[in-house]
Amino acid sequence: MNKILYCVAFISVTVFGADVGGPSVTFTKDVLPILQANCQECHRPGQAAPMSLLSYENARPWAKAMKAAVLARKMPPWFADPQYGHFKNDRSLKPSEIETIAKWADSGAPLGDPKDSPAAIRWPESGWQVKPDVIVEGPAYNVPAKSIVEWTWVPVPSGFTKDMWVTSVEVKTETPQVTHHICLSYRPHTPDVQYGVELIQRQDIDRDSEGVETRESIERSKQRGLAARRDPTAPAQGPGTIEECYEPGRPAADFRIHNAAKLIPAGSDIWVNLHYTPNGTPITDHVQIGFTVAKEAPERRYLAMSTSSPSDPEHFAIPPNDPNWQSPPAVVTFNQDVELVGLMPHMHLRGKDMVFQLEYPDGRKETILNVPHYDFNWQLWYDTTIKVPKGTKMTVIAHYDNSVNNKFNPNPNRTVYYGNQTWEEMMFPSYGLIVSRDTDPKKVVSNANRVAGEGGQQE
Repeated sequence: MNKILYCVAFISVTVFGADVGGPSVTFTKDVLPILQANCQECHRPGQAAPMSLLSYENARPWAKAMKAAVLARKMPPWFADPQYGHFKNDRSLKPSEIETIAKWADSGAPLGDPKDSPAAIRWPESGWQVKPDVIVEGPAYNVPAKSIVEWTWVPVPSGFTKDMWVTSVEVKTETPQVTHHICLSYRPHTPDVQYGVELIQRQDIDRDSEGVETRESIERSKQRGLAARRDPTAPAQGPGTIEECYEPGRPAADFRIHNAAKLIPAGSDIWVNLHYTPNGTPITDHVQIGFTVAKEAPERRYLAMSTSSPSDPEHFAIPPNDPNWQSPPAVVTFNQDVELVGLMPHMHLRGKDMVFQLEYPDGRKETILNVPHYDFNWQLWYDTTIKVPKGTKMTVIAHYDNSVNNKFNPNPNRTVYYGNQTWEEMMFPSYGLIVSRDTDPKKVVSNANRVAGEGGQQE
């Protein structure tokens, strides 16, 4: 008799565990708040994720997949080592939230009482992450079905007739499936600028059968002085800087969380840098750029900065079948007190890890971001806040996996050089700074691996 009662109790707990073993987990009361806070930014129409999670009807078919993704910590994507740094936009789930989603899936993914649902978030329309005050129409570009699309710059007018202090910048593409990146550079207008005309950054590149730039082509460019320390960010004509971008997984640049704004001078042109990877189907992209605008000039000014490791083939050459090649470091020195508010690693398919470190004037060293498992498919920006005194040096170190163990590796049997295409490599970290309104951006940092006129030295 006791055995029968034990079996009945066991079956009851196993099948109806949500009722007997504790309070039930439902979508409306328990799961939806987690999705709103951590998932819906991407999992909604017009965004990067493949399915919407705005409603129960959207989410219910994916319950088991959601459980698997959160248990494996694949979702939400977040790659910062929790031992280092503090990040305002940390989207990783707490253990209790992971447990909630797993229990919900295991109990049959029940809806619950609709009255328990939190109010729906009013997301911006038309696929924007941030509702823009001003929209600038960018270029249209016909992406071919095949062939290699070299980096292309297209100037468009900003339409800004007065100095604009913008509090967010968002670049929107219609073709995320083929878009490697779309980035911006703000430049004073000159009479020779022809709006809408495509300018290929380098028109003399020779590539082999795998699409990789030949060593001879690299050397030829070096002899012209363009590749001694090659900067992939300079526009086709004259110096410039890559700043806000669309990249897979990268959110809109929003300076409001720092109580700051970015200056775009009156009459500026916006040079749009286009880079696409054809996927076999011809498609046309229409780029838009959205801004929110401050009502008055702020006290705190945001600067978008970047640096690079040395990129000439003598210093940057990843050997064949090397699973852990360390690139030369990228090094910058801060020439004045600043607030460091954002960090972003950028590598390509062989990128393995990247670490940002500060060395303060008193000799103290601090790791401020460690990304031990870099994923090219998610170009994440890490919002932070660190007071950095004048004289501090930032060193960025990266490793690359050019072995057969890297499932994304196009060819582990060749030497890999620095280059613009996804199957080549980069070591190109970016960072954001807050300074006072009247600061000269050109004097804020010194880049050890840059030469005069290259990007990253100015806003």
